[in-house]
Amino acid sequence: MPKLALYVPLKSKPGKEAELKEFLKQGAAMAAEEPGTTTWYALDEMDGRYSIFDTFEDEAGRDAHLNGPIAKALMAKASELLAEPPQINKLTLIATKAK
Repeated sequence: MPKLALYVPLKSKPGKEAELKEFLKQGAAMAAEEPGTTTWYALDEMDGRYSIFDTFEDEAGRDAHLNGPIAKALMAKASELLAEPPQINKLTLIATKAK
């Protein structure tokens, strides 16, 4: 059961919304290859705002994700796609409901 999470709000540069959405779709495939990432979601919060929410069972999984290919790809594309730098929020889950 996941205990930790990341929430990363993203603000697209004007006209880069479609590219950011495609990047996020690719991120889902990359997250599937990370054994320490329990769940990974890309969210459209409307009006050019997007976010990533992902969960982990332990700090090792979260650290591996933060130092892995998705994070590196996001930072490499940040100045091209994002209006402001991503804010990485480390969270602790209090309660979950899963199927």
